[in-house]
Amino acid sequence: MNAVTFNIGADVVTTLQPAITGLLVTLSLIVAIGAQNLWVLQKSLRHENPKTIALVGIGLDIVLMTIGVFGVNYVQQKIPDFVPVMTWLGILLLISLAIQAMARALHAEDEHHLALDGGPQVSPWRSAGELMALSLLNPHVYLDTIVLIGSVGARQSNPWLFLVGASLASTIWFSLLVFGSMRLRPWLTSPARWRVLDLTTALILLLVAASLVPL
Repeated sequence: MNAVTFNIGADVVTTLQPAITGLLVTLSLIVAIGAQNLWVLQKSLRHENPKTIALVGIGLDIVLMTIGVFGVNYVQQKIPDFVPVMTWLGILLLISLAIQAMARALHAEDEHHLALDGGPQVSPWRSAGELMALSLLNPHVYLDTIVLIGSVGARQSNPWLFLVGASLASTIWFSLLVFGSMRLRPWLTSPARWRVLDLTTALILLLVAASLVPL
């Protein structure tokens, strides 16, 4: 019975491996603190349309990651060397983001200061538009979702499961940012805690980069 149970458990893990990979790779990328995440935190702490912000952020991620996963797969069929080249570019991007995170942790004192004073309320449409502009006008968004996540997803045995895991990661992260921000207020307003978060992020990014290196 134990052997049968173990085999079933191993089969389940193997089947879900693409989803697990999508979850971990996407989380390791989106937790890197940047302009978008800081903007989301600021708006959420001020109670400026947090539900709208969460839905728009998750929706944008899912659309871009879908384009990446299945668009890269199509290009790979036409240009066999495309995915390997993009994978190496993704590895370099991860290393670059890790270095930036370490630099912020070691040298910046007030870079992550958040303005917490409440301001005038804005319409949900304005919040949605601001987030879309902030996301779609940022080249790193395309590098993360289409190039890096897409190239990793294209290499999976089941790209759809990978996309499910990646979408779950985006949902978890935006939900934590938006709905957990008030509980995290003391943590997020401490420069020392931001350094810890940046160093942890840098470590995760470097580990993921190492895991993507072709053997």
